[in-house]
Amino acid sequence: MGALMSTAAEGDQGTGPTWPLPPPGGWTADDLDRIPGLPAHTEMIDGGLFFMSPQTYFHMAVLRLLETTLLDQAPEEYDVVREMTVTLDEQDRPEPDLMVVPYSALDRMRQTSFDPSQIVLAIEVVSPESVRRDRDVKPRKYAKAGIRHFWRVEENDGAPVVYVYEIDPAAGSYAITGIHHERLKVAAPFVVDADLTKLRRGRPGGEPTQGS
Repeated sequence: MGALMSTAAEGDQGTGPTWPLPPPGGWTADDLDRIPGLPAHTEMIDGGLFFMSPQTYFHMAVLRLLETTLLDQAPEEYDVVREMTVTLDEQDRPEPDLMVVPYSALDRMRQTSFDPSQIVLAIEVVSPESVRRDRDVKPRKYAKAGIRHFWRVEENDGAPVVYVYEIDPAAGSYAITGIHHERLKVAAPFVVDADLTKLRRGRPGGEPTQGS
């Protein structure tokens, strides 16, 4: 278990902002629940802290569409959780945008994280500041931890594109199984059929409009 943070403004009479400073050896995943003053939805990757930027309308709308679809279509033994962490190892505790987990993984109301063995599906919606993490760093770590199914969602001209991956057991890394534009239809980890054109998209100079 790692030590808790010190702050950059200690002994500074509170004259400036305080920032978390890692203890010798860096933070551990358990520390994320105890470091005071962190913004909501802080992730830990390689022992470092990553703060979330303000959410875009696209990000929110995609999450709502996928969450609603998965809640409606997932087998009854599964639940869909959003913006909770998965503890991959001692210094990696990212926060997928959505995860599908069995109800048996929900052991207490105050839990804040899951074990990767409990994750049926992890989903990341790419934001401008998280492109490298969502395309490269986090998928590599998810695959190494054994999360079998991973979806990455990106924006293309205001519309979502869903990249679907599954672990190749021979390589131990993700292999892409489909790229979905207007319709997301998959058979694994369970049958999902989603009309991606239902995402409400913004138009220049106007209000969000129904996609077609």
